[in-house]
Amino acid sequence: MKNPRILRALASMATIVVVAAACASPAATTKPTTAAASATPVAPSASPTTYKIGYSNAGGVGNGFREEQVCTAKAEALASGQVSELTVIHENALGALQLGQLRDLISKDVDAIVFNPNDASALNPALTEAKAAGIVTVAVDAYVTDPNTYNLYNNQVEYAKLGAKWLFDQLGGTGTVYYMRGYAGHPADNDRHKGFLEVLAQYPNIKVVPTTDGVATGWDPATTTTLINDFLNSGQYDTIQGIWTSGMDSIVVDAIKAANKPFVPIVGADLGAFVKQLLDPVGYPGLKGVAVTNTAAVGGAGVGLALKLLNHEAVTTDPTASQPNTVLLKPVPADNVTDAGKALLKSWQVDGLDPNWPLGLKIEGYTSYTAAQAVACKGPNG
Repeated sequence: MKNPRILRALASMATIVVVAAACASPAATTKPTTAAASATPVAPSASPTTYKIGYSNAGGVGNGFREEQVCTAKAEALASGQVSELTVIHENALGALQLGQLRDLISKDVDAIVFNPNDASALNPALTEAKAAGIVTVAVDAYVTDPNTYNLYNNQVEYAKLGAKWLFDQLGGTGTVYYMRGYAGHPADNDRHKGFLEVLAQYPNIKVVPTTDGVATGWDPATTTTLINDFLNSGQYDTIQGIWTSGMDSIVVDAIKAANKPFVPIVGADLGAFVKQLLDPVGYPGLKGVAVTNTAAVGGAGVGLALKLLNHEAVTTDPTASQPNTVLLKPVPADNVTDAGKALLKSWQVDGLDPNWPLGLKIEGYTSYTAAQAVACKGPNG
């Protein structure tokens, strides 16, 4: 197998030639590069090369999902035995500011960049630069529109649909729902909003407050706490029959309990704390809810996918996805109102896991670490 750094050097030389030609003839244009998915897969090397990988997480620092995501990336880099160095940039840099993180990783001469995108298209200039440098790019948790980047994420449209349908059915198709979204503008939040509205259109007697656009929590615990406490103190909580949250579920449940209010049915994600609440009828009497899987193991799986691409291994993508080169994960719901749902919730629990982390720690075919390695949060270089 050819050394990726040599390939990048050749790619850089080719880029210089193209730039020189463009300067000589301003009207010259180049055709877009074909995505790697079209390449004929070849067998991986018997003695795999080790690689340098960069990881960019530019939002949700402190959020359990994002923290676990980074830890699974470190765990997979270590467990794979194929990563000599993992550079992690784990800092809030909303919107186009994430461009700086990607360009920083490009300058470090990495072989691949795995990143959680804050925008579907704003990062494309840096991704084009990475392609020119021969760097493999993988977006996780949400998609980007760059045709040469692979996407690996939970089907967020379906995620929203599963929770919304469960909730509206619990209400018998009639009632008022408090709609709490994630980070406004994030591709995953946009997809969830799309799914929520698609189901809402089938239930004409469901009303949504504050509006059908919902309220943005930013997937931030502090912001969520303020929003739900203000909602409770205003008296508006007493007028609703259900709540749809975008992964900030346990915070909302605890606030309702602290306010000594009766619970309404609630939709959340498979976070350890929320699942524990759903399975605790003594501590949370009357609580009805559904947890929909949104695995943070996409971090580790993104590293696994990057290694497959670097080793020229075949990757199966989903032709139904909105973007090419997409590995689309299927969400699963589990409630605490049926025996089957409660059994599934119990089966998800992991000893020693941070309660604010999602419970799905592995993705078959893309992760190889143990649960203990994910919890340890250690990469090949610390």
